Amino acid sequence: MKGLRPFLLTAAMALPAAQAEQAALVPPQSGVIKVAFVLSERATVIDFAGPWEVFQDTEAPIPFELYTVAPSRSPLHTSGGHGITVTPDYSFADAPEPDVIVIGAQSGGPGLSEWLQKIHRDGKVILSVCTGAFKVAEAGLLDGRQATTHHDYTERLASQFPKIKLVRSTRFVQSAPLIYTAGGLTSGIDLALHIVEGYFGPAVAQSISWKTP
Repeated sequence: MKGLRPFLLTAAMALPAAQAEQAALVPPQSGVIKVAFVLSERATVIDFAGPWEVFQDTEAPIPFELYTVAPSRSPLHTSGGHGITVTPDYSFADAPEPDVIVIGAQSGGPGLSEWLQKIHRDGKVILSVCTGAFKVAEAGLLDGRQATTHHDYTERLASQFPKIKLVRSTRFVQSAPLIYTAGGLTSGIDLALHIVEGYFGPAVAQSISWKTP
C-alpha cells in the first residue's frame, strides 16, 4: 500500500458540495462484511485491484471478505492487451449476497442491471469507479442523483443519462445514502478508504493509508 498516504486526505475533503443524505455504515456484530467485486470482459485492473487492496488490508474487529462476481464463472480477460485472465468466484445467479459491491470500468454483461437493482433494493452499498458509473446508471439507480465518473467521460455520461446531476472535478460523490460514484483510477482507492472510515472510523482508515510493504 506504499504511496496511499495522500489519498486519505483527499478522501476527507472530496465531498463538501456533492454529498447525499448520510446513511450510517454499521458493521455486523459478528461475522464478516462481504465485498463483491463485479467483473466482466476488459475490466480495468486498478479499478478493482486498488479498492481490493484497501479492504484486504483493513485490520478491524469485523473483517472484510472479498470475492469476484461476473455474468458467469467462465474465465474473462481484464484490460491491457491480452489482459489478465481471471476466473470469477461466482456468477450473479449463485453469489452470496454482499454488503458492499465495487464495480469499475468494464464491458458489463447479462444480468448485471437486474443484480444491481436487487442489491440496491436490499439496502446494500454500491460503489462505482471510473466508467462503472455507466453500469449503475443503466440499472436506473442514478436518476435524479449526483454522480461522477472519469473526467474523459463526464460529457458522455451527462448526454447518455440526462437525469443525472453530473459533478465534475471531484474524486468521488455520495450519490445516495448507499450509492457512491468515484472518478477514474486511484479515486477508487480514496472511496474505499472513505467506506472503511464510515464503518470503523478515521483511525482505522488512517492506519491503512500509511501501510508499507
